[in-house]
Amino acid sequence: MDTSASPCASEAAVKYLGLQMSSAVGPVTVRRLLERFGTIDRVLSASMAELAQAEGVGRHRAEAIFTGRRNPDVAEEIARAADAGVRIVCLDDADYPAPLRHIPDSPLCLYVRGEVQPTDAVAIAIVGARRCTHYGMEQARRFGAALAGAGFTVVSGLARGIDSYAHEGALAAAGRTLAVLGNGLGRIYPPEHTALAERIAANGALISELPIDAPPEAGNFPRRNRIIIGLCLGVLVVEAGRRSGALITARLATEYNREVCALPGRVDSDTSVGTNALIRDGQARLVTCLEDVLDELGDVGRMMRPEDAEQSGLGQTPDAARPLNLSDDERQVLDALSREPIGPDRLCSITGLAVNKALVALTGLNMKGLIRRLPGNLYVRRTE
Repeated sequence: MDTSASPCASEAAVKYLGLQMSSAVGPVTVRRLLERFGTIDRVLSASMAELAQAEGVGRHRAEAIFTGRRNPDVAEEIARAADAGVRIVCLDDADYPAPLRHIPDSPLCLYVRGEVQPTDAVAIAIVGARRCTHYGMEQARRFGAALAGAGFTVVSGLARGIDSYAHEGALAAAGRTLAVLGNGLGRIYPPEHTALAERIAANGALISELPIDAPPEAGNFPRRNRIIIGLCLGVLVVEAGRRSGALITARLATEYNREVCALPGRVDSDTSVGTNALIRDGQARLVTCLEDVLDELGDVGRMMRPEDAEQSGLGQTPDAARPLNLSDDERQVLDALSREPIGPDRLCSITGLAVNKALVALTGLNMKGLIRRLPGNLYVRRTE
């Protein structure tokens, strides 16, 4: 396998992609190998016997890893991605979404059309029924617009129903939105959302872990849901039936220590059975407005409130005579920063903060004019 970089994939991404394209090796297994050997290069240079001795690998998977080293389909896959205007980013790339690194089964590689920005870590997912009611449509648009207007990135799955209306709401508010697809980015599914997908790519990104031409098969969507949740601080469920895929997403959010909110619906509506059950069973916070969601997010929600932003001087030049209202997380991050550039992962190590909280704090400090963001997703403390 040619491991040289291309315009749409780094040298590291080429190596990871070879493993991802092997059906016998999943992200959890590769994580174990990285923990054992340290780097992707050491994994790929290990002997068959060394690989087979790693936890959960064995001979069959060790052979699959060897196949991945010289997979002739990798170069062709990268070429098809380039033709579709898609980049492939891997765990070792600086532009791999930081929150997603920290789930146990994070994808080795992501296909991205558009741009994922560091501030997209301040994100909320909106999910729900494909066959939604008019009420569900209105509320998905309403919350998509309200969250985007407050500075959150809205994440959803581009599916029919609630997903598409959440994306539309975010775009109507001139905000950012990310769509995670259950098929390859070589085509848009459902096809009637092609124009919406173009707008999302221009104001956020289309994302998938699947090969560029992968069809929208049913088994892809539960895997897709973990990426939606991994990108976010929490999820809002707007209409979900008794067996809705949105309920799987809500369960994943709990497993990944994300907040779960749900919009109540009519008690006689099949499309609200799932959401009402989440609220009844204490698995989700009942929300009816933006303020309810912000309350559930604690310090993050307080920072994102418009009135608090104004009182804290967001977007203004710091004034020594005017004390700034910093959250505990912001103060920890500010104390950890100096004139030497530091990235979010290093800040997490220093402060002990979860990556989402660190990125939210960095966003707030940047808006308050206390720090500067440098190329390569690095930050320094302002001294002037």
